[in-house]
Amino acid sequence: QVQLVESGGGLVQAGGSLRLSCAVLGRTFNNYGWFRQAPGKEREFVAVVRRSGDSTYYSEAVKGRFTISRDNAKAMVYLQMNSLKPEDTAVYYCAATTSLALRSRASTYDYWGQGTQVTVSS
Repeated sequence: QVQLVESGGGLVQAGGSLRLSCAVLGRTFNNYGWFRQAPGKEREFVAVVRRSGDSTYYSEAVKGRFTISRDNAKAMVYLQMNSLKPEDTAVYYCAATTSLALRSRASTYDYWGQGTQVTVSS
């Protein structure tokens, strides 16, 4: 049974940092992504990493502040978030896809975690 389990969310002040983790259970995938959804807004792409780790892609909103990485030996995917802003407040979701291309569309991902809340206070 495939499961993606996120952790690491919480409350942080603007300018602070958080590291989200995603445990990938049951199988491996080609690419892993992070998405987020704020109240009243659609789910939006944050970052994606290829399983090999040689390629990443970020949304313009987080580029230069967030870093996605993976540890295949531990079956983990991470999102290091620095210089956090109040507008980063959202539920963050880990996702996995069998697609070989780096995708930013949520519909191209096959499995999703339950989400972890990130709240950035001003």
